Amino acid sequence: MLDFSRDNTKLIKALKSGNTNAYTFLVKQYNQKLCVYAFSLSHDHDLAQDIVQNVFIRTWQQRHKLKSEFVIQRFLYKLTYNEFIDQYRKMKSTMVLEKKYIDALDTILEEDNKPRFEKLIDLVKTEIENLPPKCKQTFLLSKQEGLTNIEIAEYQNVSIKTVEAQITKAFSIIRKNTKENTNNIIFLLFGRSFDKLLNKSNTL
Repeated sequence: MLDFSRDNTKLIKALKSGNTNAYTFLVKQYNQKLCVYAFSLSHDHDLAQDIVQNVFIRTWQQRHKLKSEFVIQRFLYKLTYNEFIDQYRKMKSTMVLEKKYIDALDTILEEDNKPRFEKLIDLVKTEIENLPPKCKQTFLLSKQEGLTNIEIAEYQNVSIKTVEAQITKAFSIIRKNTKENTNNIIFLLFGRSFDKLLNKSNTL
């Protein structure tokens, strides 16, 4: 099998010509990486695998549209993101995903800095784990479990203002220690629970 690892143009040319060895290389080279990325978006192993499988199928079926100037890794990550959004909208057809978050995710991808992006996700996870106990519990009840502030206040037997203060404190600590605006990363980590929270808010 030809080595396509160091020649992006050669790989695209081979794919366009229908070279199955090039396609096999593509799958072996990027399948695991894309599955990890798709899981970071979906939080669902089976869905992540389906997303990546669809990406490779679509790439092969539309290989004649590939352009030599494409950076194949960037192209595949972008397709994975698009497939996630498509799947998300199908599953959540009764609810519109807030545009600001779609735009924010798109911005992250356009930056084309995957190692930094993955490192930031790990950093945010660590900072959440290191939050003060009560602060951490309140934050996770809100972002991970999707409870409203009222529900958290009732569960913890505290005031709503106390809940709001703990959540604000959590965000402040995370931002201070990561030196980043982490709203988009937190959405990626707890996106589905965020949807649950939106649905509850809309019914109050």
